Amino acid sequence: MNLRPKPLAAGLLATAVALSACGPTAAPPASDTTTTEQIVASSGFVCPAADPKVEVTSTELNLFVWTEYIPQDMIECFEKVYGVTVNREEFSSNEELGAKLDAGGATYDLVQPTDYYVSVLIRKGQLQKLDKSKLTILENLDPRYMDLPFDPGNEYTLPYQAGTDAIVVNATAVANVPASWADLWKPEYVDAGRMVFLDDSRVTIGLTLLTLGYDVNTTDEAQLEEAKAKLLELVPGIKLWDSDSPKTALIAGDVDLGMTWTGEAFLAQREVPEIQYIYPTEGAIFWQDNYAIPVDAPHVDAAYAWLNYTYQGDVFWLMLRDFPYANPNKAALDYAASAEFEITDIDGNPSTPKAVYEAYMASSITNVPDAVFTSAVRIEDVGDATALYDRIWTEIKGGN
Repeated sequence: MNLRPKPLAAGLLATAVALSACGPTAAPPASDTTTTEQIVASSGFVCPAADPKVEVTSTELNLFVWTEYIPQDMIECFEKVYGVTVNREEFSSNEELGAKLDAGGATYDLVQPTDYYVSVLIRKGQLQKLDKSKLTILENLDPRYMDLPFDPGNEYTLPYQAGTDAIVVNATAVANVPASWADLWKPEYVDAGRMVFLDDSRVTIGLTLLTLGYDVNTTDEAQLEEAKAKLLELVPGIKLWDSDSPKTALIAGDVDLGMTWTGEAFLAQREVPEIQYIYPTEGAIFWQDNYAIPVDAPHVDAAYAWLNYTYQGDVFWLMLRDFPYANPNKAALDYAASAEFEITDIDGNPSTPKAVYEAYMASSITNVPDAVFTSAVRIEDVGDATALYDRIWTEIKGGN
């Protein structure tokens, strides 16, 4: 979940939906796609039928995905509907994903690279082209998240979730709320040593480049060395590098300030209202995560079944309930907008999918202002310069 440099169309995230529930949900009403004998997840959620149900001979599906990023109901329902065991392994950075694939011997059926890293994996020949004749859910997807420069024509990927990287701050604990990436270098913040940053090389180096007035995707070694020197000045102020659950330290009060993703900021703010999400004046960083099938995937039939089932509107809406990021699935948004059966929200209170949908409008974290898009940037593949970024990141993390 991370990212880029071309201006974004205003309102791209206007269809994103806020999360109102992470816990168990009540069952949705029966529908035309519900089997006569209901299949129910351990939470009580009634699993929609596969529509259509495709033939699968594999008995396993191996996922390599971002941490805290797939609803448990979604996994259980797929297992029960298809009789396929889902094995999930998680990563915390695109580089970790890349290292596993580079090492060889992995048996993953689906992976979740961020936009710029899709280009890297395609360049390395590590992804197989999608057989779109096996995908029944393409019309469910918003065209604004399709056919992007990192994968023209979506030959290799389907959009999963999108969002921003920006500044997060507890406005009660921090007297002077920062307005820009550059503000994070102020002595009052660095000396306090209470910042949390995503453990993400491209985003962290990229935002530093922005403070210097450079392209977030520069391949100029001198500019990158300058960014390295500046970032080393910030490192003493970073208490925690965390791409797994940065909201945890924010909610606990262990950190007060830093850089995080849309969803983590939204969830933290739900627990601690004083937490704010600030779009920096130099530009927020916009990203899109995607599903892709590795070239040597052993259970391709199960991978296509997973994509078709989980991308159904009556299944993918669970992403809205559990993860507050921009949702590229139009069918899921339409389903949630009109569904009024009872669910349990994040605070354990009764709610509905419709209420979850409407909650998006109340938050500038998920309902991103138009002005943010005009200045937003996207991380891109930098080709051979990736090795330079990797070396600089190793030196930064090592304090050199």
